[in-house]
Amino acid sequence: MCASKASIIVKRSNKYETIKVLFNPNEYTIDTTNKYHFQKVPGLSAPIAQFISGETDNLTMDLYFDTYEQGTDVRNHTNKIVGLMEVDSDLHTPPVCRFVWGSLDFKGVVEKVNQRYTMFLDSGLPVRAVLKVTFRQAVKVTEQLQQTPRQSADRTKSRQVKQGEQLWMIANEEYEDPGRWREIAQANGIGNPRVLEPGRQLIIPALE
Repeated sequence: MCASKASIIVKRSNKYETIKVLFNPNEYTIDTTNKYHFQKVPGLSAPIAQFISGETDNLTMDLYFDTYEQGTDVRNHTNKIVGLMEVDSDLHTPPVCRFVWGSLDFKGVVEKVNQRYTMFLDSGLPVRAVLKVTFRQAVKVTEQLQQTPRQSADRTKSRQVKQGEQLWMIANEEYEDPGRWREIAQANGIGNPRVLEPGRQLIIPALE
């Protein structure tokens, strides 16, 4: 476990604020998912998986707060975390922040906070709390393009038909969408998509 103190760095307009975590979390969870569309193709026993997009990562952890020895309201600390979900008057949106702890540097927005208060003084003042916090990754378009340069079928090209290939297979390989076989058929004057001679040169039209 990292020995350094975890902190949340918040950007509000052009100013930065650092919120120190009283106790480092015991563990954290990062969820990474992709979104797919499963296209049914006549004649096949299973649908073809078509990649739609990646989903943003979620970082979830429990943060512990204890002010019993000081005898002060623990909400003086927890409200700083909950406040990260409030709309900033200058940004007109909740602020983007970074959770930094050792080698972990996660940039995102606070999507959800569950507050659980577990100890109180005789007066009813809460002095111990556990917050389950979920950060959702926030990455700008320019940052994504820099991280993952992509090649796309945005130019017309040609390819040779291989033995056993069908138009839907070629469409799935070229466009990641088997349903776009009709565009290839139309560009090449193919009336019967089931009859495709091996060795034939096909024009693969550009995506619009």
